[in-house]
Amino acid sequence: MLITIFDYGAGNLHSLAKALEAPGVAVRVEPDPVRAADADALVLPGVGAFPQAAERLAPGRAAVREAIEGGLPTFGICLGMQLLFDESEEFGPVRGLGVLPGRVVRFLPAPALKVPHMGWNQLRVARRVPQLAGIESGTSVYFVHSYYPVPADPAVVATTTTYGPEFASSVAHENVFACQFHPEKSQRVGLRLLENFVGVVRGRPVG
Repeated sequence: MLITIFDYGAGNLHSLAKALEAPGVAVRVEPDPVRAADADALVLPGVGAFPQAAERLAPGRAAVREAIEGGLPTFGICLGMQLLFDESEEFGPVRGLGVLPGRVVRFLPAPALKVPHMGWNQLRVARRVPQLAGIESGTSVYFVHSYYPVPADPAVVATTTTYGPEFASSVAHENVFACQFHPEKSQRVGLRLLENFVGVVRGRPVG
């Protein structure tokens, strides 16, 4: 089984690749979006800025979207989650992949609210999906972000987190799962999430 991590050219993806490795699973970091979509599963990682990442996706945007909409198991992390939506206001508006309806907005400044949102915060499970097996409400995960997606369809929200507003910290729809936090930085919980994703791709029950 081959999992590709699309490389926006913005950072080291070694820890994420190592976390996804498992017996019978090859992980490849791929800078070509068309080749990245030619795999058993695709990971859109959480490193970089939205406009630059969208630009790197642009040559293969149609192919990536077609592959995801055709059923390619996809995991978006932080920026990768945001790219799945219609557009972001980060230096924009800038168009995303449009796989999920909605837009990405910035946390509004407030006296007690530091932006970026950085550090450990809790999940509230809104909907049980296989990728969240073994992860309960109240579990803490690691965030680093100034922007967050607002899904047009509330039914896709899998977990929420409160930081000023309550926002969608993960979403799930058919073959797509995405989270605003960083599983590769979230220790045991993050590793469980990535293991669950690999299990879903393999088609085995996750529990």
